[in-house]
Amino acid sequence: MSFVATLRAATAIDHERVDAAFGAMRLDERDDYRRMLTAHARAVPGVEAVLARADPAWGLPAWTPRTPLLVSDLTALDVGMPDPLPFELPSREAATWGALYVAEGSRLGGQVLARGIAAGLPHAYLSARHAPGAWRALLASLDARAAAAVPAWREGVVDGAKATFALFMAAHAKR
Repeated sequence: MSFVATLRAATAIDHERVDAAFGAMRLDERDDYRRMLTAHARAVPGVEAVLARADPAWGLPAWTPRTPLLVSDLTALDVGMPDPLPFELPSREAATWGALYVAEGSRLGGQVLARGIAAGLPHAYLSARHAPGAWRALLASLDARAAAAVPAWREGVVDGAKATFALFMAAHAKR
């Protein structure tokens, strides 16, 4: 079994909880959509700050920040950016890979959610896509890095992914 498959299995419940929480929101209703964007705006900047501090020697694939897209969508809805929730990770390198996995994976989920956005509502954040082949390249890089790593590193990736999912749940719960 690949490490990515192991990571998916280890975080499946966390992922399902986040999907259920945000999937229950009515994105065709302006207020629910605003709440969803506001919740993401509490989580995404913290995750992106962690990713931005990553040491280039760690070999993380390139990623594109989406906080500016959240700012744009919230501004179009006449909503200011909320204060981001604090986010720190243990075992920096491995956990940062886990955070990247969740952050970039959320682009795929965002594309699914974007289909439900009411016409006329801004959708830059949820419509953000990976560059062609970028998601597969990230997964291949993660598998390759994990294959060369000690078990504690792989556990750190899982911990980082779980912490990132937990951040999104905390952001959703904050009203």
